[in-house]
Amino acid sequence: MLHELLLALLGFTGDFVLDASPARRRAAPTEAAAGGGDGDGDGEVGPAFRLAPDLTFLQPSERSAIERLISLGFYYRELNRFATESRDLSWIHSSLDLSTPNADKTLKGKVKKGSVYRRAIANGITEILSVYRSAVLQVEQNLLSDPLPILATVTHGLNKFEVLLPPLYELVMEIEHKDIKGGQLLNLLHKRCHCGVPELQSCIQRLLWHGHQVMFNQLTSWMVYGILQDQYSEFFIRRQDDRDGENESSQRDGDKFMQKLAKDTTLTSWHTGFHVSLDMLPEYIHMRVAESILFAGKAIRVLRNPSPGATLQEPFNQSQNSKGSHRIQSFAGGSGAPKELTNFCNISAEELLPQAEADRIDAMLKALKHSSEFHKRPFESAVGSIRTIAASHLWQLVVVRADLNGHLKALKDYFLLAKGDFFQCFLEESRQLMRLPPRQSTAEADLMIPFQLAALKTIGEEDKYFTRVSLRMSSYGMKSSTSQKDLQKPNASELPSQGKASSELALDGWDSIALEYSVDWPLQLFFTPDVLSKYRKVFQYLIRLKRTQMELEKSWAAVMHKDHADFSDYCKDRKNGSATQLRRQRSKPLWHVREHMAFLIRNLQFYIQVDVIESQWNVLQSLVQDSHDFTELVSFHQEYLSALISQSFLDIGSVCRILDSIMKLCLQFCWSIEQYETRPNIAEIDHITEEFNKKSNSLYTILRSSRLAGSQRAPFLRQFLMRLNFNSFFETTAKGVLNSGSRLRPSTAGAHL
Repeated sequence: MLHELLLALLGFTGDFVLDASPARRRAAPTEAAAGGGDGDGDGEVGPAFRLAPDLTFLQPSERSAIERLISLGFYYRELNRFATESRDLSWIHSSLDLSTPNADKTLKGKVKKGSVYRRAIANGITEILSVYRSAVLQVEQNLLSDPLPILATVTHGLNKFEVLLPPLYELVMEIEHKDIKGGQLLNLLHKRCHCGVPELQSCIQRLLWHGHQVMFNQLTSWMVYGILQDQYSEFFIRRQDDRDGENESSQRDGDKFMQKLAKDTTLTSWHTGFHVSLDMLPEYIHMRVAESILFAGKAIRVLRNPSPGATLQEPFNQSQNSKGSHRIQSFAGGSGAPKELTNFCNISAEELLPQAEADRIDAMLKALKHSSEFHKRPFESAVGSIRTIAASHLWQLVVVRADLNGHLKALKDYFLLAKGDFFQCFLEESRQLMRLPPRQSTAEADLMIPFQLAALKTIGEEDKYFTRVSLRMSSYGMKSSTSQKDLQKPNASELPSQGKASSELALDGWDSIALEYSVDWPLQLFFTPDVLSKYRKVFQYLIRLKRTQMELEKSWAAVMHKDHADFSDYCKDRKNGSATQLRRQRSKPLWHVREHMAFLIRNLQFYIQVDVIESQWNVLQSLVQDSHDFTELVSFHQEYLSALISQSFLDIGSVCRILDSIMKLCLQFCWSIEQYETRPNIAEIDHITEEFNKKSNSLYTILRSSRLAGSQRAPFLRQFLMRLNFNSFFETTAKGVLNSGSRLRPSTAGAHL
């Protein structure tokens, strides 16, 4: 009987120990894993081994002790079955066979999907079962050596397994029924570690150690070599292909950018390649740490896989292309424009990431892997150190080798209008063209001529970044394009009111002028499509403002020239000069209005260019020089762009609508007074004056509101308001002391000008 009992303890039944329902119990886990079971497994937890009912010579106490012992045999058999199935690799060949086009679809659904984490746990269970088998063997040797073998010998030798095998069996059943794997399996083991039984806690910690071995192997592959080794989707770093393209619609110019990514796997990996899978992220690993792991692996991929040399060209010899048509061709920003990328012609991965640094990362991960227990603080410290190494080398690549600061300066020069002489020349050259509506088919080509002429007059040959700048017309600006002719319609009802949405404003069709900046590897890691779209947004705002300011100045110059000519004629013929004097007296209110418009536009332009752009640029420069971390640079640059947009009021819809209306009214006014001599339009000018008065008062009221006073705009906003209201004119007007509905008479505001 004792030998039958020993065999039953190793999962073998016979006449003495019976298996109640082996077929049903063995099939249940497989069915549950395939989705055929209910998944709760409540009726399958109990042991199936039973003593034969005809053993009448056993006392009730002996039967109870033996049934408690043979349940260990059942648990052993099920655990051994799980370990054997999880460690069996024959399913790989079956899955490959069923992947053929002619394979039966019903068979494909029954193929078991592998799991390296479950296989690791199975290795740990095999270790525990080997200890159990050794204990059974020791019991057998004790029974053989004892002249009077008793049941207590068996009970004493296997007593400790009564607290180990049942919880392990429940754990295995839960894994199979719920098909738990990857990070979810680590979570389950981590929770089960918190128990009050030291022996059971040690066993589950050992199983968790085996699972962590797989995780550290994946971390080593990812953070040392930049390779995602996860064929069963169990790692918490996932390829973006597994996620729906939810962010694609939010990217501007996404199609063009994705075409570039298709040619460069490095950029694909950086921008759209990988993400953190929350489903597989262990709960004891913070999201911040997971994002550091994600960044480190992506950075290592970039450093170990430099962009192909096809996009990198030899240094451009300026002496070969100094003047004439060749220079114009380079200014046009065509595909053949030369680019100075001398540092990348023969670059290698060893230069970007020295082997000593890779060995250092590998050593940190090996130290964590060989530890008997997982400790959160050393793990987070090691991940932080690895991330710092990756960020430092990526900083060296982008900032030093790729001349990031030079490109930032170029974006400031052209997108933020720091090269004012160039854009002044461009607007003057294109002024007559912009008096007509833009033609959708040829608008860009029409603008290229004044653009190239302005470049020839103002851009020096030492500016190696201008070849990256190109001009384009956004399609949305052509849909409701207007021109001088459209803006001169006397129908006052067409003027937009303050409450209308910005999309309803009949903006000038030329306001859709935009710039593009050609960015090569590795700067595409820094200047993403979202970043360049923010630059374009600010540029379109600034170019409209500068165009409005130029039109106001041009109208003043033209009228002053005519006034000087009239005054000369009056001096020559005083008898017939009464009409000239009358015309001059009648025009004085118009110049008060124009001066008020110019005063507002000039101060707004000065505020944005000096108080906002220059001050934020100085802050960015100090941060860039002090930082040696790529992610810090990205964060600083994002803060820089956010400050530009917020302090320029581009994120406040009401202010944007008012400024749009003010700039449009200024252009209407300029084009109306140019025809004042030939076609006096007093009613239209009065309406423009009234609307401008309302808009400027509304703008001042909003800017001095308490909501803006407590924001980050406050310090610079106060300077802007002080310039506008230095003599309390705006404040007095906004309070209604002056009649906003009457013609504006800014004698006080104009006196200081």
